[in-house]
Amino acid sequence: MDGKTPVLIGAGQFTYRGDPAASPAPTALLKIAAERAAADAGIGAAGLAALDGLAVAGFTIDAPGSTRGMIPHSINPPASLARELGAAPSWAVYSHMGGNTSQQLVNVISEKIARGELELALAVGCEFLGSAVKRLTKGLGFEDWHEDDDLPEPERIGDGRNGVTPYEARHALNRPINIYPMFENALRARDGRSIPDHQARLGKLFAPFTQVAAGNPEAWFPTVRTAEELVTVSDRNRMVGFPYPKLLNAIMEVDQSAGVILASVDKARELGVPEEKWVYLHGCADAADLWFPTDRQDFHSSPAMRLTGKHALEMAGVGLPDIDYIDLYSCFPVAVEIGAEELGLSLDDPRGFTVTGGLPYAGGPGNNYAMHSIATMAGKLRAKPGAYGLVTANGWYLTKQSTGIYSATPPKAPFERQDPGVLQRQIDGLPHPTVTETPQGAATIETYTVVHRREGPFMGIVIGRDADGRRFVANTPNDAATLVGLEQGEQVGRSGQVTQSPDGQTNLFTPD
Repeated sequence: MDGKTPVLIGAGQFTYRGDPAASPAPTALLKIAAERAAADAGIGAAGLAALDGLAVAGFTIDAPGSTRGMIPHSINPPASLARELGAAPSWAVYSHMGGNTSQQLVNVISEKIARGELELALAVGCEFLGSAVKRLTKGLGFEDWHEDDDLPEPERIGDGRNGVTPYEARHALNRPINIYPMFENALRARDGRSIPDHQARLGKLFAPFTQVAAGNPEAWFPTVRTAEELVTVSDRNRMVGFPYPKLLNAIMEVDQSAGVILASVDKARELGVPEEKWVYLHGCADAADLWFPTDRQDFHSSPAMRLTGKHALEMAGVGLPDIDYIDLYSCFPVAVEIGAEELGLSLDDPRGFTVTGGLPYAGGPGNNYAMHSIATMAGKLRAKPGAYGLVTANGWYLTKQSTGIYSATPPKAPFERQDPGVLQRQIDGLPHPTVTETPQGAATIETYTVVHRREGPFMGIVIGRDADGRRFVANTPNDAATLVGLEQGEQVGRSGQVTQSPDGQTNLFTPD
């Protein structure tokens, strides 16, 4: 085997459930995951000090438009962590936003190792909103969170574009809890299911995720829940964005970290890492769908999911029947439904779709969930030599996709990552509807949602088509009768009238 073949040699995870007043600071969370990964590999502190590559997944509070700047954290997380580890990596990067990040970092690091640019690298990330939000709401300080502020801005990796246009944002299409329900309603309408039947399907899909989470020692909510419990609206499971009650939404307010260490085969041998610890990245791919939601061909498919999955399997030289373990990115049910469909998986596949329990139950640590998937997958593959695992990772709004195929079985061919531009050019060339920001007159609903506060529904969002077939975004009247009516039956295809607000900033769709 080529000595430059990349291999995962260590994986570590950490979940903090203690007193928020004593919660670890962000750099401390990263360090714990790094140290656990090093212990898993058997290379200890000396191994971490020898890192020549370090990549940190971006913190949620550094996302464009974040209002959480009052939470202290390093302006250069890779540099702060390197200081703590006593490392001086020649390549140190901090990622832009996106749940695809963890898998993308592994793909990029593996490519650099295969090219001889790196020998030993750590990919790591964390989320700390759980304790940070509690500290803010309880009036607790952050005096124990000592973060470096004398560092230069970090080198960034990934695509830093905002996930939505200003036009989309003006109509509240700038939050996952508002956008993913739009995809779900479009999928239900395409399939012709009634709302009650589709809700039952969602509960049946995610109930097995809770069972996996219950057996995961690092899960945020290790609790088994029934299908009915997941979809029944109650005081403890309020509606968030129709059709998703709270228990079908990713939970971002967690304190979790995870990291993996990758090395060249030559370096792994030099460090004395036993080969039974080695897990190989056999196949990988990265691509993004048409970037902004209103540019998509439709709201119930993902060419990027399909093409990255197809290429990763081809690169690995395996097919879906060869895959033993699967972890599909699961921020909301529709991500799993579309991911499974694009990969050619049935929703009742006996292998299941998660090794962790998924983002609503194992935890949704910002841009780093898939690192937990990869770390958990590595353990399963070590315990079953010859098995293969599939991990998918999704960023923004079914936008950025990264896929990885893993196995403890050595690869039969040299590692060679395809230029992501190959798939991207195919996707960027897809036809898509014309978008208008100033629709007027008769129109129909293409997809929609109703956004809720604790007190009840307060805003309707519609993506529609005008009489010329052009796509637009609008809000609906916010009176109770309109909002409640939008949840009573299928609204996709419903006609109405669209107008502009007096200031021309937003559109209003009034159903017939």
